[in-house]
Amino acid sequence: MAQPTAVTETPDERLVRVGPLTRVLTRPDIGALVGAVAVFFAFAYFARAVNWIGEPAIAASWTDQAAQFGIVAIPVALLMIGGEFDLSAGAMIGSSGLLLGYLATFQDMNIWPAMGITLLFGLAIGLVNGVVVIKTNLPSFIVTLATFFVLQGINAALTLNLTGTTAIQEIDSATGFESARRFFASELTQWDFKVKVVWWIGLTLAGAWLLAKSRFGNWIYAAGGDPVAARNVGVPVARTKITLFMMTSGVAALMGIITAFELRSIQAKEGIGLEFIFIICAVVGGCLLTGGYGSVVGTFFGAAMLGMVQLGIIFAEWDSNWTFTFQGAILFAAVVLNTVIRNRAGKAR
Repeated sequence: MAQPTAVTETPDERLVRVGPLTRVLTRPDIGALVGAVAVFFAFAYFARAVNWIGEPAIAASWTDQAAQFGIVAIPVALLMIGGEFDLSAGAMIGSSGLLLGYLATFQDMNIWPAMGITLLFGLAIGLVNGVVVIKTNLPSFIVTLATFFVLQGINAALTLNLTGTTAIQEIDSATGFESARRFFASELTQWDFKVKVVWWIGLTLAGAWLLAKSRFGNWIYAAGGDPVAARNVGVPVARTKITLFMMTSGVAALMGIITAFELRSIQAKEGIGLEFIFIICAVVGGCLLTGGYGSVVGTFFGAAMLGMVQLGIIFAEWDSNWTFTFQGAILFAAVVLNTVIRNRAGKAR
């Protein structure tokens, strides 16, 4: 009697068999979306003293805080998907703001060319980080941690040496300040929604397109997932990672410019500590610490979640020190959830 022939399913056939609900649940950004919605309605309950849902000014407040995190979290997420970290992004915000302020106030430079030099400075630091990581094979965690301390020292010591203080004031006195501020730090509506939120959304859309629709996006996944195999099939792993480092530092420099325009001044300690918030946003958004997996859209929701936590605790009239506890709990929950989702995604395929 003839033996029955075994039927082997293709990956596409297995993906169809698991159904649309399972495919949705295995997306890396679904956990961040659910978490953001849950946090939103949680504070709608706990912050009943204010109109959390219906008051545009409340939404303007937490989206402004979320944009503060989300703008830099987008390239940080791309870098993590590429298998690397950048712990110098927070210090870069202060460095770039101080450089902009020094050029505009102490060197009497027009604000627009000063911004160009500041952005080039950010790209140069990213280039140095990337080249050192690639050439030495040292962990990016160590290399960028060293850069963090170097920048932190320069922010305080060099600024003090050049200006006599660790803060630069009256940046708004520079030529071209008001015209530039309109594009980087103005309010969009009567409820004080900031143009910074538009930058956050725009960078999210650009990052999502880059990751999902471009060849460079495929290179990012490949470089983070298995760099040896990626090199063997022709992926320029070194160039990809260096580009990601430059993108991260460049966008951090942009955030420094936005901060300087908003505050009309900048301090040496500006941005210190935010590097961990950027990483939390990326992890909440579905990025694995091991690289090769993650979502820019999820990172957007992760930043939104942390922005709501920052403002929601205040509006709920809780002790603001609980903010750090929430951040730690959210990080731990995100790592566990992302691991589960990753395992389900692997089984589904």
